[in-house]
Amino acid sequence: MPRLKEIHANLLDRLQEAKEQGWLGEVAAIEASLAAAEQKLAAMREVAARHTAVHLGMPDFRATAGRHTADSAE
Repeated sequence: MPRLKEIHANLLDRLQEAKEQGWLGEVAAIEASLAAAEQKLAAMREVAARHTAVHLGMPDFRATAGRHTADSAE
């Protein structure tokens, strides 16, 4: 998501420049790209809010693999 935020910020800068220069066609194209980026950011935030990571730890296969350490021999 950081890259998309960077793209969004860049589009805002480009939009301001296009408006200052009077590039109407460029303004329309940037506004369309900006709207798409905002939709994508909203979708990514929604997915991130619904999903949380769960740490499951590392599996311990020593007993099932038949390998024992000095600690497990006791």
